[in-house]
Amino acid sequence: MEAFFDFFEAMPSWQKLVWIVACMSFNLVIEGIRPMFQGGFRSWKHTRTNLTFLATTMAINSAFGAATVGVFAWAATYQVGLLHLFESPTWVELVVAIVVFDLIAQYGVHWCLHNVKPLWRLHMVHHSDTHVDVTTGTRHHPLDFVVRECFALVAVLATGAPVAFYLFYRILTVFFTYLTHANIELPEKVDRAISWVFVSPNMHKFHHHFEVPWTDRNYGNMLSIWDRIFGTFTYGNPADIQYGLDVVDDSRSDDLGYQIGLPFRRDVKSKAS
Repeated sequence: MEAFFDFFEAMPSWQKLVWIVACMSFNLVIEGIRPMFQGGFRSWKHTRTNLTFLATTMAINSAFGAATVGVFAWAATYQVGLLHLFESPTWVELVVAIVVFDLIAQYGVHWCLHNVKPLWRLHMVHHSDTHVDVTTGTRHHPLDFVVRECFALVAVLATGAPVAFYLFYRILTVFFTYLTHANIELPEKVDRAISWVFVSPNMHKFHHHFEVPWTDRNYGNMLSIWDRIFGTFTYGNPADIQYGLDVVDDSRSDDLGYQIGLPFRRDVKSKAS
């Protein structure tokens, strides 16, 4: 396990970027081989808009890096967090940390982004994509991602996990983020089986349906157990999915300027009446 700690603690930014590119590339290939929906998923305008949001996401992530290091140092000094309350094998602590990270920094923040009105307006940018594919995974308004990073810091304090655990978890979330947004079709039995423990591609696609109640279901990123525990799990017929939002102009899904200003537009309702 020492090698595990050393690898992730010393992981340079370029290796993280390589992992992002590798995950995106893998899913792009699968999208081409076994697409869930046909048409409209390879336009340059759509890709450019989503990759621009990826660039802002990476910049914000880098900016929060220094704050994260400070939080880890403070938590270690004062023995703050769940993992300081018991002694157990390293692998057990790793599993506990991942589960708590996923609850707070993924399910918890995602629930808030949908149910707290000002946060939902930020998150609408993610849901306004009318052609969900692998690039949609990092389509987040900059302020949306700031909120996510703040919840991640809370998760760090709650667990008291070492930085290697946190970085390993972030690597896992990148993989699941791109997999669950990718325009791929798995056999339904396989997808349903996966969804008993992990968030599957179909499961997350229902979350991107254009209207409630599906929009407000399936908040998980990696583990589906939270949606099952808290009653927010749903699974239906993928053929019924229609992407986008019923309160925005679908024709401007790939208009970068419109999307950046979307949370602040007075002519856009936060929810359909």
